[in-house]
Amino acid sequence: MFSGTNAPMRPTKSRSLFARCAKATARWAGRPIAFLLACAVVLAWLASGPFFGFSDTWQLVINTGTTIVTFLMVFLIQNTQYRDSEAVQVKLDELLRVARGAHNTLLDLEEMEDHELDKMQKLYQDIAQKAREKLRRGETDTGVPALGPKED
Repeated sequence: MFSGTNAPMRPTKSRSLFARCAKATARWAGRPIAFLLACAVVLAWLASGPFFGFSDTWQLVINTGTTIVTFLMVFLIQNTQYRDSEAVQVKLDELLRVARGAHNTLLDLEEMEDHELDKMQKLYQDIAQKAREKLRRGETDTGVPALGPKED
């Protein structure tokens, strides 16, 4: 992936048609105009009710349309959230990698089993608790405490 030890990766545009469509749709769907358009469709549907006699077919049109849009949007939203989550994770991993004194075992924390993750979380909760106790005593809560039971 890197040609040298400090060579940054060059950002590239996605080549996958699905990824490009998912990003564009998510970007568009998150804008106010998309919400206003959806409201306009619902209002037009409501206004057409008397013309169609509020029939079962008239109701089926909105139900089918919203079901299809919802079904497709679930996959697009999931793809976008997964990509964003992966990108954030890589950025956090890079910060850990370059931070002096950081624990490199945290780099793939999301791959740990639940019981292992619970242990790690407990260690950090203990650090936070001890820091709060220091603050209550008027001491500073800064520094780099050691992980585990042998803290100051």
